[in-house]
Amino acid sequence: MSEINVVPYIDVMLVLLVIFMITAPLLTQGVSVELPRAAAKPLPAPDREPVVISIDGAGRYFINYGDNQDQPVPLETLVNRVAALRKYQPAIPVYLKGDRKVDYGRVVELMALLQGSGVEGVGLVTTPPGG
Repeated sequence: MSEINVVPYIDVMLVLLVIFMITAPLLTQGVSVELPRAAAKPLPAPDREPVVISIDGAGRYFINYGDNQDQPVPLETLVNRVAALRKYQPAIPVYLKGDRKVDYGRVVELMALLQGSGVEGVGLVTTPPGG
């Protein structure tokens, strides 16, 4: 009578579990922004990593591409980076994370500059009302 020895499979599963438990918190990165709450349908998952532009409570701009992603970027540099990314990857999605304390005029100004640089649509990131 033959039996399958499952002990090695359990060992591998436990090792993978520990690896994922350690690496999962490290995957969250970016600038701390208190997003506004809104009931909206989630967008479908993009096939490539999107460009995420963040505006913190002090009105500073951040972008998740390039070096020093946690350092503020001047507005002109930000728009030039996005235009360069869209030149080489025209279908890359652009998302905007604006802190709820930031002036609405700054968000609109950034959206207008992005539109002028060739970005057709900008996704606004919000937090669901319950979470």
